[in-house]
Amino acid sequence: MADSPAPGGTPRYRQLARHLAERIVDGEFAVGSALPHEQELAAEYRASRGTVRSALASLAERGMVAARQGSGWYIRSSRAHHGFAELRLFAQWARSKGMRPGGQVVASESAPADAHEARALRVPVGVALLRVTRIRSLDERDVMVERTAYAPWLAEFVAAIPDDEPSVVAALADRFGIVTAHAEHTIDAVAATSADARLLGVRRTHPLLRMRRVSFARDGRAMELGDDRYLPGTVAFRVHSSLTRSPLSRTTAHGSETAHGSETAAGGKAPERDAP
Repeated sequence: MADSPAPGGTPRYRQLARHLAERIVDGEFAVGSALPHEQELAAEYRASRGTVRSALASLAERGMVAARQGSGWYIRSSRAHHGFAELRLFAQWARSKGMRPGGQVVASESAPADAHEARALRVPVGVALLRVTRIRSLDERDVMVERTAYAPWLAEFVAAIPDDEPSVVAALADRFGIVTAHAEHTIDAVAATSADARLLGVRRTHPLLRMRRVSFARDGRAMELGDDRYLPGTVAFRVHSSLTRSPLSRTTAHGSETAHGSETAAGGKAPERDAP
């Protein structure tokens, strides 16, 4: 890699940060271990030390690395988090952490609501819903399969959004004034189905972190029923509990449990109890 920007205009330090983040997520550098010295990284990537330092600072802002005085940089975590209010804003969260989000529709169909969908979306059984399957990515790495059933009143708006739109939530708000006011989430770990395995490039029964959700508009109408399945080691969720509040936040990759919360991830540690 040279020190000049990529043809698309991505700053050189961002390219380097993205590549280092991928190596951390893939396990090349373990949590708690030291990164190669700045000079070594500069030689490896054929970049200036200033570019390397900027890349490391970017990773530090995400909470992935930290500087240790006199001994360089070490892997602190590959997780970075955001607030519960932004839980549905995958793309905005990713951009705020210096990552490039992506989304691509791989299947879309109109299908009758089954009993579970009808109950969640408050519609009659058999009414036509729009079912969409998307692959979501971070820095061009596929990390999640997103399956969503949209309520009939919302279907035409979702159908008008391009298949490669990184944020359907933002597009609905910006283009049509339809805002997700609140949502209910359930998080657990599941084994990859054959379809999951094919879409994410893993073996069937591979552990995945699942987030199921029902989202509602400002007027109280149910908008969507979603099932998001993340690769382990890429995204997790952390709950910080107190006497007055217990917000939920998204994080990325491997990190340590904090004194005021617990974490859950596929193949990782589960919460000791539900948040109040």
